[in-house]
Amino acid sequence: MSRPWERSRGRHTPGRRRRSLHRRTLGRLAVLLVVLAALVAGGTAAVADARIGDTIARNLAGAVDRFTPRPAPPPVAPVLTTAPRPGPPVSPGDPATVEVNTGRLEGVTLTGDDGPVPGTPSPDGRAWTTTAPLDFDTTYRWSGTWVLDERTRRPLAADPFTTVDPADTIEASMNVRDGAEVGVGAPVAIRFPANLSDAAKATVEKALTVETSRPVEGAWAWLPDDAEGSRVHYRPKEYWPSGTRVRVHGALRGLDLGDAGWVTEDIDRTFTVGTRRIVKADTRSHQIAVVENGKEVARYDASYGLESDPNRVTRSGVHVVMNKAEKVLMTNEAYGYVDQPQYWAVRISNNGEYIHANPASAYAQGSRNVSHGCINLSTKDAKRFFATVRFGDPVEVTGSSQPLTRQDGDYYDWTVPWDEWTAMSALT
Repeated sequence: MSRPWERSRGRHTPGRRRRSLHRRTLGRLAVLLVVLAALVAGGTAAVADARIGDTIARNLAGAVDRFTPRPAPPPVAPVLTTAPRPGPPVSPGDPATVEVNTGRLEGVTLTGDDGPVPGTPSPDGRAWTTTAPLDFDTTYRWSGTWVLDERTRRPLAADPFTTVDPADTIEASMNVRDGAEVGVGAPVAIRFPANLSDAAKATVEKALTVETSRPVEGAWAWLPDDAEGSRVHYRPKEYWPSGTRVRVHGALRGLDLGDAGWVTEDIDRTFTVGTRRIVKADTRSHQIAVVENGKEVARYDASYGLESDPNRVTRSGVHVVMNKAEKVLMTNEAYGYVDQPQYWAVRISNNGEYIHANPASAYAQGSRNVSHGCINLSTKDAKRFFATVRFGDPVEVTGSSQPLTRQDGDYYDWTVPWDEWTAMSALT
């Protein structure tokens, strides 16, 4: 049945208005709930202290602050820094640098009396550093461009500086040549031809580093030097591990060592530790044995120093092979010989101890000790032994009545207990 239009209008039109009002009311309630939720979330903790009003006020203020534009930070002032700075003469040991805090550097050059110094820029172009040492008694000047932006370019100030002109200079030497292969007992020795003060020794030691291809515990120690100089030795706590690659670096150039003068050169040497070869020398056995990697590979009849004479005893303790020569002239005037040639001689201390051929003691080799302190072998055995060993191989002498001490020369390092060794550092 059809309905009149008026009736239908009267029945349906109010319904549409009620739904529209209902939606607007719900929208307003939703906004109110969001605001209340924000206020309640910020003010929950304050409810217990009856500070709801304060919390609401703070939250409203924070909301306003979040929508208020903040002023842009002030621009950073451009700064350029060079080092060293103009002034009194400086050490040539430190690198020279130029650096900016904004923009980039172009065409930087540091020029001395003999021309430009090599250098390299940083990856971001904001710094430049010399890569070669500076000279003594030289004036240097900067040149180049500071690019602040595409329209602003400034030339670098010359900022001239001068390096010191030392009255006295000194150069250090090292006992291991670059690229050498050494024995597992090799100590590193750096010598200065002057007596260094305690402060100078500390300055030197801070500049020394030892890098190894595998972890090795070691330490520097300053040993007495009877040659009117100073020497510092480095050794590991235990013998070097075979196969270890070692780099010794001393950033010594430009160090002021006080009365001793200024150091003129760095030290930078790399060497490799060879086969673990240890010479076992028991004076009571009248033999020596060569042990490689824990296995005995050779044994020779020998005659050691005569025990009944303290001046002829072969010293007990860990010696090291120092050097070797096919022929050595030996002198001991107290015992009646001068420039007596001995062959296939391997030196193991500074007190005259060698392992060498001596046909004159062949009758005693393997049975009696009759030498003047050396370890005597037959010519055949001495030649074979000579060909086997290298600098740094330990020679462990045992069984005699006299110990190896500092009076016996340069390399008594392994006779010093580790705690005493570390106490001999200039930095302790």
